[in-house]
Amino acid sequence: MPLKVLVIRFSSIGDIVLTTPVVRCLKTQRPDIELHYVTKASYRFLIADNPYIDKIHVLEESLWGLIGKLRQEKFDVVIDLHNNLRTLQLKTALGVESYSFNKLNWEKWLFVNLKVKAMPNVHIVDRYLDAVRKLGVVNDDRGLDYFIPYKDIIEPDWLPLTHQHGYVAYAIGGQHETKKLPLERMIELCQKINYPIVLLGGKEDAENGEAIERALGKERVYNACGKCNFNQSASLVQQSKLVFSHDTGLMHVAAAFKKKVYSIWGNTVPEFGMYPYQTNFVILENRQLDCRPCSKIGNKRCPKGHFKCMNELSLQFEIKELKPQQRP
Repeated sequence: MPLKVLVIRFSSIGDIVLTTPVVRCLKTQRPDIELHYVTKASYRFLIADNPYIDKIHVLEESLWGLIGKLRQEKFDVVIDLHNNLRTLQLKTALGVESYSFNKLNWEKWLFVNLKVKAMPNVHIVDRYLDAVRKLGVVNDDRGLDYFIPYKDIIEPDWLPLTHQHGYVAYAIGGQHETKKLPLERMIELCQKINYPIVLLGGKEDAENGEAIERALGKERVYNACGKCNFNQSASLVQQSKLVFSHDTGLMHVAAAFKKKVYSIWGNTVPEFGMYPYQTNFVILENRQLDCRPCSKIGNKRCPKGHFKCMNELSLQFEIKELKPQQRP
């Protein structure tokens, strides 16, 4: 009989992508495992094509409705990679052996509120993997996974001719405003890049994308914000020369494709352990402030009103990958 294992991560995009090494290592190192994964219905697409997952369950509105369905599966082990009140209720209701990852909430609180650096220098992926160590699973050092369905692969000739021979992807979105450069600074960054750019983001980013496109011209910038679903945006990341990104989900997708990432940080900090994983990256942040981090996730606006972490972020860096002779 196979060992029936349920992995839990309800949200969000980046966090779910960061669980993929756990899924792969469980399945490849323990062939006796039948692996199930539960997430929110809105995030199912992120793992729908993952070949290491045998069955997906989704949380819609009722946690207890989900629990009723999961009880019928008769799991042997639950791996909790979310670790909150709802997952505690789920684990308690299933009543089987379970392992959880350490969220380090106390260490994060100390860092945010007292600026005491108690966080270990350990990436969150490795903390996720600690949760399955007792199952004999170890890190295979293959990094993150992201699987794009064939229907969402973007063909190069779908892009403007100016971008068909190479481009930089810039993920301009972010779940919280304090994780994003202000519009005028995005324009400044794109001017510095001086290479064809594809802007990526959701419908909520389309207006900023249009403003950047107007400022630099369509020969330089193609605004794909709101024109692609997430998997199509991932396809554009996969085909790019390199990636600029705020602290957001597409940054981790870029890491899954082993792209070099210029990672832009505002009110959050890489020390939380969610920097690009096992890929080449450059951290862009303002380290001259004593108010960072001001939140472990992000805010609608700068609590101090000056937003110096982004307004005074230095853009004096060299993009070595884009030498003049390489430009089309």
